[in-house]
Amino acid sequence: MNLAQSAKRSCSLLLVSMACASILGCGGGSGSEVPTVSAHRTAAVAGNTSTSGGSVSSSTSPGTRLPDAAAPEPAAGAVPPQRVDSTEAFRFLSQASFGASPVSIDEVRSRTYKRWIADQAAVPWRALAPQVEQRYLARLASDPTARPDRNDAVGAFWREALTSQAQLRWRVAYALSQIFVLSLDGPVGFTDPLGAADYFDTLARNALGSYRKLLQAVAKHPAMGRYLSHLANQPANENTGRVPDENFAREVMQLFSIGLYQLNIDGSQKLDGASQPIPTYDADDVAGLARVFTGWSWDCTSGHTPECFNGGFSRLDDLKVGTRPMFGYADYHSKEEKRFLGVTIPEQRVAKPDASLRIALDTLANHPNVGPFIGRQLIQRLVTSNPSPAYVAAVAAVFNDNGHGRRGDLKAVVETILTHPEARTESVADGKVREPVLRLTALGRAFPLRSLSGRFDMPLREAPDKALGQTPLSAPSVFNFYRPNYVPGGGQIDSAGLVAPELQIADETSVAAYVHFMREAIEGGFGRFDPVLRQRDMQFDFQEELDLASDPPALLDRIFTRLFGKQDVEPLRSEVLAVLESIELPALNKKGSNQGVINSAKLRRMRMALLLTVASPQFIVQK
Repeated sequence: MNLAQSAKRSCSLLLVSMACASILGCGGGSGSEVPTVSAHRTAAVAGNTSTSGGSVSSSTSPGTRLPDAAAPEPAAGAVPPQRVDSTEAFRFLSQASFGASPVSIDEVRSRTYKRWIADQAAVPWRALAPQVEQRYLARLASDPTARPDRNDAVGAFWREALTSQAQLRWRVAYALSQIFVLSLDGPVGFTDPLGAADYFDTLARNALGSYRKLLQAVAKHPAMGRYLSHLANQPANENTGRVPDENFAREVMQLFSIGLYQLNIDGSQKLDGASQPIPTYDADDVAGLARVFTGWSWDCTSGHTPECFNGGFSRLDDLKVGTRPMFGYADYHSKEEKRFLGVTIPEQRVAKPDASLRIALDTLANHPNVGPFIGRQLIQRLVTSNPSPAYVAAVAAVFNDNGHGRRGDLKAVVETILTHPEARTESVADGKVREPVLRLTALGRAFPLRSLSGRFDMPLREAPDKALGQTPLSAPSVFNFYRPNYVPGGGQIDSAGLVAPELQIADETSVAAYVHFMREAIEGGFGRFDPVLRQRDMQFDFQEELDLASDPPALLDRIFTRLFGKQDVEPLRSEVLAVLESIELPALNKKGSNQGVINSAKLRRMRMALLLTVASPQFIVQK
């Protein structure tokens, strides 16, 4: 079963074809009608998306083009590694980064995959929170009523996704942000975007490190404490009937570590004598674990007082309080016995929040479910929606032991995911629907792109009928934009026993809106509109493509190489080529008075080629 074929039938293909026709006008030169690419080829199946590949310093001036860094030369006397094919390097980067750029392809081809991964782990990276703070302080200098803005966190993410050289770190961090979910689109993002940005920095910091350290950093981050309500959580009180909040205790098991059911190492469910799945925890486990997460609250510079515990202070007076790990207040920590997952923390005469937390997180991190549960989701986010049991088992085995006796080594896990034969061999059953964010980042890294303001100013919300359809770091709930086992009902994906998580955010509105968004991005850029410049903040440079518009085969060669890593994408190539050749390009007359008509036709050809490509299933499905 080909995932692209199944995905195409899961959305309204006719609607997308009509959207393409209405957006482009589909008229050729001299009034001739341009034939549309067949509907089953123009379908934007997942409805929304998202990307050059170089680092820029924080001092980059507004409007500066963001260059790729040059690939390093091999050391003198070194034996060059066996070079991989450029098409395979492109495919690898589609999985390991936010999209391939010409320079990043050369970087991969100059070394082995494992060497590239090791090098990426050592690349310096730029955090989001300092960028949010810098932008806030700049506004504050001219406006004393200014507040930190969550749109700055979104802009900082786009900057790193599109320009950072630490592509692997941020790509894995983005994957983790869809497992350890916290959303900017809510109270936490609105009231403390600096703290929320620091939470995402925490994911990036630990993306290629230790799962155990990541789990602790997540559990103690005040942004997560607010999001899942265990910040300032208090022990039971018989007199008032108060019980500890159980929200985080439940989700840290269900979503962040062990899942709902016991798993074999290959990710399949263990079954009881009645052939039913065996739950990993019950209500008593949740209640016992909730006691561990009492007594954790703000780490104030003014001291760990009751006022600080209860948040009775202005965060503008301690701007970075939301970026410091929560402090364990013994006076507010439950002394009761804590039973969960077969472990008992005895009643404490003196409350010890740090000791309780250590035991709880050790228990979760060492549970046999973590390897297959987290491993499968990382495979889904990076490589394929439907990994085989053998693929999951291989990744889980490395999670359990990286070959050097260490458990939870995420760098080793990611290396195994990206170098496994199922990742490096293309077949009809592999791949995944590209979510909207990754579609836009793929386009933005394939072609020159600049931010006029230098801020990569992308609003959190846009009109639904013209929206990309997904805002990074802004899932609607702790269950992410989509669930890992989502199946569109009643279609071929369902009947084939496959899953397609990203299609959960696809509907007729989002499919059409994606095409509208991409049309506007190609024609006039994307991001916030600047009323002074009368342009959107992020602008593509398609001049080299425009220069090829008089030669449609050469134009498609360039676009397909940039967006597919190869030129022979059939039958899409033949279909798009027929459309381009139907746009008449008149010869220049003797007086040169029709040069404007020629330039307009070239522009329409170039834009048509790009739009039909990014609206095609071949682009929307990552293989």
